[in-house]
Amino acid sequence: MQTTAITTVRPGLSQTRGFLTPVLFIALASLAPAAITVPGADGSDGTLNITANTEIDLSQAVTGTWDQNNAANAGKGVYDPAKWAVVFKYSSVTVATGATVTFKNHASRAPVVWLVNGNVTINGTVSLNGQGSVSAPALSEAGPGGFRGGTGNNVGLTIGSGFGLGGSGSSNRIVSPGGSYGSNGEVYSNGEVLGVTYGNASNIPLIGGSGAGGTANSAPWSGGAGGGAILIASSASVSIDGYLRANGGTGGLDAAGGSGGAIRIVAETLSGNGNLAALGGGSHVGIRDGGVGRIRLERTANLNSISVMPAPSTVDLAAGATALLWPPTGSPEVKVMSIGAVSAPADPRAAFGTYGPDVALPLTSSTQVVVETVNVEQASQVKVRITPRDSANFTVVDAVYSSTVSTEPLTIRWTATVPTNMGYSAVQAHVIRP
Repeated sequence: MQTTAITTVRPGLSQTRGFLTPVLFIALASLAPAAITVPGADGSDGTLNITANTEIDLSQAVTGTWDQNNAANAGKGVYDPAKWAVVFKYSSVTVATGATVTFKNHASRAPVVWLVNGNVTINGTVSLNGQGSVSAPALSEAGPGGFRGGTGNNVGLTIGSGFGLGGSGSSNRIVSPGGSYGSNGEVYSNGEVLGVTYGNASNIPLIGGSGAGGTANSAPWSGGAGGGAILIASSASVSIDGYLRANGGTGGLDAAGGSGGAIRIVAETLSGNGNLAALGGGSHVGIRDGGVGRIRLERTANLNSISVMPAPSTVDLAAGATALLWPPTGSPEVKVMSIGAVSAPADPRAAFGTYGPDVALPLTSSTQVVVETVNVEQASQVKVRITPRDSANFTVVDAVYSSTVSTEPLTIRWTATVPTNMGYSAVQAHVIRP
């Protein structure tokens, strides 16, 4: 089985010949708001200047801590497993009209973070869209930070459910509903299985959309994949007259679309007349759309007329604010510790054979998953989702309290008895707090 993891300037005085005289230009300067602070934005990845269609290969990121100086590997970014993010620290970003930026996933499929100490100007397109349906037995690829669509049926294989907490299955094995994230995917008929909605309006932590299940027919297709996730934080301005997209992938034939992903922008000034979108993918027959994603806009000065779909969560930042990039100290945490008494890796990859399994088990009818939570009350619900690579439906099991590891911080172990399946499965844990 495989695991997936599845943060004031005071007016001056000038002394002249023994008298205190106000210095007018300093007093006027103090009326301007202090720029926001973006932690880690040291410019060490250099300038990103896109003038033609460009794919940024996230697999080239060096593994390290998100705030380390990256001058020795400028332009490649840093992959921080603890934050599950590929972080770039640019001095400025420009995407020219007519140019499109896309991304090749890191092995972890982590989201993208741009920390910028200058201006961000997007006149072209930045795309983190999920891939549309592909022919079985392949899986559609999500945008970075999102989750793949389930496979269509193939010789020796059954339909696969979509991946991610909002990934959908299909109990009738013919059609599938859309993937879920900020809202549920569309359901075509009774008996279909939806994943849960998840995440929160702040987009902290940053996470993308989920995939739809595959279908069974004469030309079986995978479900559309989930849209990816990106954080753009600038201590200056973010201007968007082009497009920034994290849409779910479109379903083919009877396959549904993946859910939209996540976009978060933090800036001193947000301006432009462009387009932000984190919408669910549709189907070629016009039904079974994926659920919408989540968009968050935080700015000190708001000068934009940007079209945003779905409707965003917005925050007016105070002058001189420090951007909150990651979950703050003391936030709830959950992680899979072991499966079948085999320790889960600290940095699971969920690649289904490309990089080998994270955990290999003998085939038995069931096994135990141990989950650890931090800063989570014992009255909470801890759920473990098992998504087989080649099975029509996922399984969600309630974990039960096992032991308290420590009280400061509150650390609890939980266990869940889950079914095992031949081949690969993804394991995810999530918490519902009271």
